[in-house]
Amino acid sequence: MKGQMLLYILFCAGGVLGLLSCADGDSSLRVRKETVGKLIFQDTLLSEPVGQSCATCHTTTKGFADRDSRIVSEGAVGGLYSQRNSMTVCYSMYVPSLHYNAKEETYVGGLFWDGRSPSLQHQAGEPFLNPVEMGNPNKISVVEKIRHASYYPELVYIYGETSDIDSIYAHITDALAAYQQSEEVNPFSSKYDAWTQGKVAFTEVELHGMDLFKNKGMCAECHILDKDELAGRVLFTDHTYDNLGIPRNPGNPHFHVPADYFLLTSDSVDLGLGAIVNQEAENGKFRVPTLRNIALTAPYGHNGYFKTLEEIVHFYNVRDVSDEFPPAEYPATVNRDELGNLGLTPKEEADLIAFMKTLTDDFKSVQK
Repeated sequence: MKGQMLLYILFCAGGVLGLLSCADGDSSLRVRKETVGKLIFQDTLLSEPVGQSCATCHTTTKGFADRDSRIVSEGAVGGLYSQRNSMTVCYSMYVPSLHYNAKEETYVGGLFWDGRSPSLQHQAGEPFLNPVEMGNPNKISVVEKIRHASYYPELVYIYGETSDIDSIYAHITDALAAYQQSEEVNPFSSKYDAWTQGKVAFTEVELHGMDLFKNKGMCAECHILDKDELAGRVLFTDHTYDNLGIPRNPGNPHFHVPADYFLLTSDSVDLGLGAIVNQEAENGKFRVPTLRNIALTAPYGHNGYFKTLEEIVHFYNVRDVSDEFPPAEYPATVNRDELGNLGLTPKEEADLIAFMKTLTDDFKSVQK
C-alpha cells in the first residue's frame, strides 16, 4: 500500500507526468496503462477476503508462476483451490485466440491450460470473480475496491470518468492486459536470446542439449524453434494441445474442496480442452506452454505432478518403457508418437535440461 501511495504522489506531483509528457503520446499512454496495471496486479486488497493479488500466483521471481511453487495455488478463502497449476503469464500476450487449424487438424491458442479465454483482457477479469481464486462475488465488489485505491485517480485520468460498472471493469482489465504486454513480463532477456544475438557462447553441454532438443528428444515438435510471427522471437511453443499421459496427482488439494467448488468430473478426471470444445477426442489435452523461464516455474504439468525438471524430462523419456510412473489420468488420447520412449541416456537428460535452463530471463540485462 505504501508503494502505491508513493507512486500516486509522484503522479500528482508531476514527477512522472513531467517525464511522460516528453514522450510520444501513444507511448506515454501505454506506459501509464502499464504502471497502473502493475499496481492492480500487485494489489492484495482486491480479493475477498483481502490478502491475495494476481502476483500471489504469478510472481516475478518465479517466472510469473506461483509465489510458493505450490501444486495448485490456494484461493483467497483458505482451503479453496483451483484444479490446476498456475501457468506463467510471461509471453502470454502472443497466444492467439482459441481456434481450429483445419490444415494441421488441431486446436490452437486460447489462454489458461484449457484455452477457454480468448484474450489477455478477458483472462484478466476471470480470477477476480473465481470463488477458488480471488473470491469476489461480482464486478461491483471489485470496482468498489478499485475506487478506494490510491491509483484510482490515475485510472480515471487514463480512461475517463464513468459510473458504469462494466465500463470501469473493462478499464481495470485493459490496464492489467497492458501490464502483461509490458517488457517486464516479456523481456526476452535469457541466455538463449543473448546467444542468438552473438553476445554469449553456449557451453558444449548446452549446445549438445540444444541438439537433443531439436532431434533425439523431439521437444521441438511442439516447443518449436521457429520465430513467432507476432513476437519475432522464438516462444518455444506452437500453442497447440496435447495429452502427455501425465498421471493423476494424488497430492492435488482440489480433490478435498467442498462439492460446490469441485471442478473435475465425478471420478476426478480433468478433461482439459475437451470440456471447452465439447469433443471427446480433445479430452485430457492441455495447451503446450512456453518453455521460457521453465527452470523457475516448478512444479510441472497441468496438475503439478512433477516436482522438478529432472522428473518431467525423465517421464518424457521413459513413460512407455518403464513402470516408474502411474498410468495417465486420461489414457484414451495420450500422445504416443513424440514422447514416452526417447532412448535418452542419463547424461543426455541432464544436457537437455542444461539447454532449457538457458531460457531463463534475468529481468535485468544480458551481460556481454
